[in-house]
Amino acid sequence: MFIRFVTRTLDPRSGRRQGIFEAGGALRTSERMSAVDIEKLDEIRDWFIDHLPIPTRFSLSPKPHRKAQGISWFKDGASVYIGRMREYQSVLELYDVGIEMLRTDRPGYIVYEDDHQVVAYPFANTPC
Repeated sequence: MFIRFVTRTLDPRSGRRQGIFEAGGALRTSERMSAVDIEKLDEIRDWFIDHLPIPTRFSLSPKPHRKAQGISWFKDGASVYIGRMREYQSVLELYDVGIEMLRTDRPGYIVYEDDHQVVAYPFANTPC
């Protein structure tokens, strides 16, 4: 099972539902957030930067400069990371950003994988 946190907004680059880090960045620059909540989002984002490997590939093609259409999913065993995502989600929901947690056994063609996550080019019937 794979897990992804998304908003209702479509991302203009991928055409898929926006991930919550993108939503957090947009909210952060909207000037609607309190300083305390901005600090909390930044702390959680920085924790991910320090603890989660950055995927090395986001496209089907191994050639450089190809359009990045891969979608990131957590493996269901990545409970520490999923818990931190829920913390991030709770801050966004204070500002009426609706978040949904998607689950699937078929995230798509996997183009990157590590112990905690995959990046996959979605199948036509992949929820995203």
